Amino acid sequence: MTIRAIEHIGITAPDLQQATRFFADALGAEKVYEMLDEPLAGPAVEPGLGIPTGARIEAIRMLRLGEGPNLELFTYSGTTQRDPVVPSDYGLQHFCVYVDDIEEAAARLEKAGGQLLSQPGDLPGGDAGEGNRYLYARTPWGSTVELVTYPSAQAYESRTSLHRWRPARESNNVRQEK
Repeated sequence: MTIRAIEHIGITAPDLQQATRFFADALGAEKVYEMLDEPLAGPAVEPGLGIPTGARIEAIRMLRLGEGPNLELFTYSGTTQRDPVVPSDYGLQHFCVYVDDIEEAAARLEKAGGQLLSQPGDLPGGDAGEGNRYLYARTPWGSTVELVTYPSAQAYESRTSLHRWRPARESNNVRQEK
């Protein structure tokens, strides 16, 4: 068995159109397709997805996001929904998008209706390096998104031969791994 990569990240939002606009405006996401022709609900779905009895998936939309995983947007009805988790809660609590220009990406995210939780700051510890920066933000419905850039070697890289993913650099139209 070969594990390739994360293929998509599922995000439930209260308004499919708002979420699509936000990810398109903030991160350049592109709509790929609508997954459902009609809502999905009932005993054939509930146990397999672990959703409460009576929950109804109104829509699922797949978005393409840069060179990373796709975003799968969901909207539900027929069930009580909680506020989005924050980073200190258990479970999946944020997703991170690599950007080349963090200042521009932060401005774009904010203009699209997101809320910056800070200004870009230097990455700490093992992620540290010249120009390596990050920030956390919230979507209009409260989910947490991180923006990150690490154009320089990260501090941990000198201690291990296993390195985390980073985007390929383009030089003279030839893609090169850093």
